[in-house]
Amino acid sequence: MAGSRVAHATLKGPSVVKEICIGIVLGLAAGGLWKMHHWNEQRKVRQFYDLLEKGEISVIAEEE
Repeated sequence: MAGSRVAHATLKGPSVVKEICIGIVLGLAAGGLWKMHHWNEQRKVRQFYDLLEKGEISVIAEEE
């Protein structure tokens, strides 16, 4: 009775090129989200100062 052959998965080491590509993609995605957040905050600040300059809002509480 001959030993039956079982197909075993051969483990290979991590692919350096694949790891670099995944890192670049994740870095660009995170950087894009951070940049969008930064632009949104910048837009809010610019809008606030535009309204302040027009006199539509005030930072001083009105006395009653």
